[in-house]
Amino acid sequence: MSTVTAQPSTAPIVGALDAIIGGADPVVSVAPVTLATPGRAVPLEARVSAPLTGSNLPVIVFSHGNGWPLDGYAPLASFWASRGFVVVQPTHLDSRRLGIGFGDPRFARIWLERIDDMTRILDEFGLIEAAVPGLEGRVNRDCIAAVGHSWGAQTVQTLLGARVLDADGEPGPDMSDPRVKAGVLLAATGLAGAQLHPFAAENFPFMSPSFAELSTPTLVVAGDRDQSRMSSRGPDWFTDAFTFSPGATDLLTLFGAEHSLGGIPGYEVAETTDENPVRVAVLQRLTSAYLRSALNPDDHSWSAASALLAEVGDEIGRVDRKRGGATQQHQAA
Repeated sequence: MSTVTAQPSTAPIVGALDAIIGGADPVVSVAPVTLATPGRAVPLEARVSAPLTGSNLPVIVFSHGNGWPLDGYAPLASFWASRGFVVVQPTHLDSRRLGIGFGDPRFARIWLERIDDMTRILDEFGLIEAAVPGLEGRVNRDCIAAVGHSWGAQTVQTLLGARVLDADGEPGPDMSDPRVKAGVLLAATGLAGAQLHPFAAENFPFMSPSFAELSTPTLVVAGDRDQSRMSSRGPDWFTDAFTFSPGATDLLTLFGAEHSLGGIPGYEVAETTDENPVRVAVLQRLTSAYLRSALNPDDHSWSAASALLAEVGDEIGRVDRKRGGATQQHQAA
């Protein structure tokens, strides 16, 4: 068990966003928290991070990108916890530390196992809560959000209502979870179509989504320089969930961002091609504001934060919001 305090950035826009969402509180992080999972290749392990104080705490269940374990994405998890969220990070079976690669016969079902991991965490949340000293009785289990990056975003979007199309183009089973009240999709891949590369079509059946059924309140985050190796579509591919989903009413486009969105998997990690600490700091705060407002209708952090981005953040990004079927841009002139 370790105790840390998040350190805010000194960039002006970051300081202005902190004035909206508040400063950091000390955080406690416990790992691994192990859940018995009969039939799974290995037991499910998770990291749980939470503020040391406070009550009625909302929950974020986070799904990592391909290959990562529960120790990844510290820039997001530690920040969210320092701003009042209980953050749970499972290690999915595709984690590099488990060694289940493309040639393993179990790999074909990992996308379904990922969804099972997320729902199992919700099913066993009492055990997770009890694993963190001092956390019991301080959690609001009616305020649960799901967030995912890359493959993790695909995992999360199914919990929010998105379906996977079968070989005949028909939507597959509904795997949504009503306990999840809001979501954030970070660099979520889009519709299949003819532009989907053969490797992806053959190995990733989940890359054929239908967003028409995604009705849970959702923020989509995309980088305008994110060019996937899975599709010949441009960066707009990562905005399809916003374009085609009734629930994804908000789109945050980060200027100059590639697939790691400035470095959210970790500081100075090899896969980050667009290292930008200010971008990550802004994303930390905007996602916190969105989730606060999505989980609590009386909280206006998201309106204030997106308005601030429009006023002073024109070099960082913009927010598009759908209202009554129309899309409005919130960006500095």
